[in-house]
Amino acid sequence: MRIVAAKKILKANEQTAAENRERLAAERIYGVNLVGSPGCGKTTLLESLFRRLEGRASPAVIEGDIAGQIDADRMAKIGVPVVQINTDGMCHLDANMIAAATDDLDCRGVDVLVIENVGNLVCTAGYDLGEHLRIVVLSVPEGDDKLVKYPAIFQRSDALVVTKMDLLPHTNFDMERVTGDMKRLAPEATIFAVSAIKGDGMDELADWFVETKNTTIRKGG
Repeated sequence: MRIVAAKKILKANEQTAAENRERLAAERIYGVNLVGSPGCGKTTLLESLFRRLEGRASPAVIEGDIAGQIDADRMAKIGVPVVQINTDGMCHLDANMIAAATDDLDCRGVDVLVIENVGNLVCTAGYDLGEHLRIVVLSVPEGDDKLVKYPAIFQRSDALVVTKMDLLPHTNFDMERVTGDMKRLAPEATIFAVSAIKGDGMDELADWFVETKNTTIRKGG
């Protein structure tokens, strides 16, 4: 029996991720890894964000799901170039999948590539995809204890977006607790509280997104 150590797999992934990052930088494309639980509102967030990026950024999307193409269809409907990855049971994307999907994506005129990862707060934490920025999404209905229960994904993210803030009055979600936990886990991370449906907080998120994109591209990735 041949045993392959997990460290070897992760090392190979890191090498491919570095190559992905170099490729994106060479093409002056800003890579973003969007992570979060199933149903936290990642796709709705992107739809709202992309409306506010018109004239300031040209996005494309890689959609990761275990099965189906519902989210990819939503991206295509709003005119965003998109490629679907179905993992057939795997709970995360890896750098090899992103390399292959990028080959199939028409990136002419694109300066932002958003990877909407498989809905998961555990597996997605350990895999660098070659992104420049990782954003973790937490929705109010999920509860305010997720940072304590799943610290790695929050610790390894550059920004936290708390979504569905319009539902806050109907829950016991403690935003102060979430903010404090995030500052403890990732002191440099930026925190946003938004309602993608109503638009609250989305302009601030879009402005920050454009600023970080432009800064990264100017620096060459």
